[in-house]
Amino acid sequence: MYGMPQMVQERSAPPATLVIFGASGDLTRRKLLPAVDTLARHGRLPDQFALVGVARTPMSDDQFAQSTLGGLGGRDLAEKRQLAGGIRYVAGGYDDPDTYERLAETLGELDAVRGTSGNRLFYLSTPAGAFEPVINGLAAAGLNRAREGSFSRLVIEKPYGRDLATARELDAVVHHAFDENQVFRIDHYLGKDTVQNVLALRFANSIFQPIWDRSWVDHVQITVAETLGVGTRGGFYEHAGAMRDIVQNHVLQVLALALMEPPASFEAEGLRNEKVKLLQAIRLPGDRDLADAAVRGQYTRGGTREELMAGYREEAGVDPLSRTETYAAMRLTVDNWRWAGVPFYVRTGKRLPARLTEVALQFQRPPHLPIPDDQLTGLDADALILRIQPNEGISLRFGAKVPGHSFRVRTASMEFSYDQTFVEESPEAYERLLLDALIGDASLFIRSDEVQECWRIVDPIIERWEKDDSPIPTYEAASWGPADADRLIGRDGRRWRNTS
Repeated sequence: MYGMPQMVQERSAPPATLVIFGASGDLTRRKLLPAVDTLARHGRLPDQFALVGVARTPMSDDQFAQSTLGGLGGRDLAEKRQLAGGIRYVAGGYDDPDTYERLAETLGELDAVRGTSGNRLFYLSTPAGAFEPVINGLAAAGLNRAREGSFSRLVIEKPYGRDLATARELDAVVHHAFDENQVFRIDHYLGKDTVQNVLALRFANSIFQPIWDRSWVDHVQITVAETLGVGTRGGFYEHAGAMRDIVQNHVLQVLALALMEPPASFEAEGLRNEKVKLLQAIRLPGDRDLADAAVRGQYTRGGTREELMAGYREEAGVDPLSRTETYAAMRLTVDNWRWAGVPFYVRTGKRLPARLTEVALQFQRPPHLPIPDDQLTGLDADALILRIQPNEGISLRFGAKVPGHSFRVRTASMEFSYDQTFVEESPEAYERLLLDALIGDASLFIRSDEVQECWRIVDPIIERWEKDDSPIPTYEAASWGPADADRLIGRDGRRWRNTS
């Protein structure tokens, strides 16, 4: 009932064992172990929690516990001892049946001494090439099926396939061992509070619903910009590129949340059903017009004399003749009642001038302005900007009268800032998603048909680029991308938002 305060029950995980494959890797060290620590410190994990690391690197239980607890900050000794009592390590190859036999023994021992109740969450924090042997190994050892009253779940990191065909092949492997309701495909962007705030803005506020459609919105821009280059990931990036690394997952997930129809409920299937419907409605032009709908680019040496940045082909692990894109932009259309005729422009790139992720809805201009042109001082169209990172918040841009005796109008804005409004600390994305997976809440995870729809959208573009033997367009580091991107949006008489 409106107006009646409700007590929100804090969520916490049930007794369970978290098994991390790739336990000696970078993602585990930087993201997963800190997430476990934060959940434990905030009382989200029960005493009946255990952590098992699995990797090829030889290590004892004590060594893994020491390396784990050593990176968990200033915990008191009693807390560390309690957590250490449930930490185990299994060394072995991912394609070695003996690895899974010893893992099964370890899990049985933890059920007995730790009280983890047979609940297991298997987290694949490994290179994609290890997904299939790990899944098959779990199935061969019977660890894919839980006893009655318990759960066995699988968390898979991206990339989920390299294209639609390989995504389907991986699905066949996964579904041979696990049911779809056991599978949690992770995209850490969906764990960000500010991404979820897209849902709150749209569906908790009646003032926005009437204008969230083709009658009011002129176009939408989604930007995911990074100032960094590929760093030490050159070898990986050579096989991915901006379209596979960012657009196929992060960008299309944010787009789906921003544009989908209101779900009947915020239950997992309600949310995911509407996202799939939106993705299914995205239409790409035919082969002849595809070149006008998507552009790519690769950064070259640039910046300032004081901070001159290397070009992509000069980065470690990158082919000196590489044709991999570090920038991608697309013009998409959605063939449904709400968005017919509205263009959607998305762009992402490395070595751009600013780090930001945002969704900007630009509204149509008034049908008639009774104000003379000389009284309009750079009046832009109204816009609603959702800043996902950094400076998380929302900005509403509108026209306002300039103080003074003359009637002059110029652009103004109203700002909402997460940091200034809330004292609560936003959880890290992996913290939220790890807790959701332990609880069994799949709302922020990606379903099999979502993955396939995203690949359906980007595959034709990637295939065209791979067949094109012309020189890849370039842009200087610290610029906003290749000139082709400006022409892509300029053909419609529009321009990219100035985000500098």
